[in-house]
Amino acid sequence: MNIIIYTVVILTIFYFLLRLITNISSRKISKGLRFLIILGLIVLAVLFAIGGKFLLTLPLTLASLALLKLKGLSIFQLISLFRLIQTLRRSGRFSFNQAGTNNVSSISVSEAYKILNLDMNKKVTKEDVNKAYIKIQKKIHPDISPETSRLSSIVNEAKDIVLNDIS
Repeated sequence: MNIIIYTVVILTIFYFLLRLITNISSRKISKGLRFLIILGLIVLAVLFAIGGKFLLTLPLTLASLALLKLKGLSIFQLISLFRLIQTLRRSGRFSFNQAGTNNVSSISVSEAYKILNLDMNKKVTKEDVNKAYIKIQKKIHPDISPETSRLSSIVNEAKDIVLNDIS
């Protein structure tokens, strides 16, 4: 008997919510939905930051900034930045857990090409290196976000290594 009562109550609430939504303009609905998504991303970012999951906080924060259009990052730029971080983490060059320690060590030539998203087997010119370097630095330059200063220094080192390799 309780199931029937609960079902009737839920369907009645659902009916009135749908009726309310049909009277609201689509512009107000889209603004409200965007606000809820941004608020949800911020809450998740704060929860992950408190939980010590900074690796998950960075993509969520960048995604929320892309939604707000403050930085103008597209989803492809976010994926590229995330791939750069993963490449550096796999090679042991970057760690979020080692705050205050120096993550700088010598980069191999193949790692430098990977960091700059260049193919080591193809003929690479100085212009190609500079274009790849500028493309990455636009995303991670310390003036844009002070948290990415270590990434920026690693990309600078990779650029120098690739330029020395092609000279």
